[in-house]
Amino acid sequence: MWMVSPPVGIFQATKKLFLKERAGRGRTLEFARRNAANGLSVANLVVGLSSVLCSLNREYQHSCWLLLVGFLLDLADGAVARQLDACSALGAKLDDFADFTTFGLATALLLQPRGLLGRLLAIAYVLAVFTRLCFFSSGIPFTYRGLPCPYASSLLASTFLLTGGNVTLLRVTAAVMILFMVDRGFYPHDKVLESQLWKKAVYAGGVVAILFTPAAAASVYCLAWATSYIIFPFAVWSCKA
Repeated sequence: MWMVSPPVGIFQATKKLFLKERAGRGRTLEFARRNAANGLSVANLVVGLSSVLCSLNREYQHSCWLLLVGFLLDLADGAVARQLDACSALGAKLDDFADFTTFGLATALLLQPRGLLGRLLAIAYVLAVFTRLCFFSSGIPFTYRGLPCPYASSLLASTFLLTGGNVTLLRVTAAVMILFMVDRGFYPHDKVLESQLWKKAVYAGGVVAILFTPAAAASVYCLAWATSYIIFPFAVWSCKA
């Protein structure tokens, strides 16, 4: 009995199809790798815009929660970009724009800028964030000049939640944060997700606190986290990674 072998063309077509699928999968994975950090930046941007809309509608509690979520997204964004070696000029611009929106515009609206002094303070806060992002390059690896604006935003949002929106206290705190941001003093790069295990635990604790605990507990946690970095940057948060 003769055995009929399949045509050679079928094998070639199957091989080409397999190679094409594998190449397509590889391109998809590469695209995801290169744009993972950009996706987090876009998420941070959406969170910031949502926070702006909440503040304009005087839903300040929701605005504060969104700012704390943006704080976590910003830390994750930098870690993902560095770990995947996906840093790019476009990604850096997108990250700065998201930070300006979330930690500049959205945070300034928490100050409820009514009246001349309130409006001037909000403008000063936005300009401090703009200056910090655009002009304060330390020139030293893993080091910032001036306080990173996400920490100032986290502290202000936590203060707002804990004080029930005490505008006077919030504006005094914002004025102090402006001084920290425009100061030329050095702050270590936090690199929370890429450093010691306890820093990763702090980040994980922040995620749990914001997503699963009552407002007071989450606010105290984030306030302590931000304050420890602002007041004791090198004693506590100096990166050894």
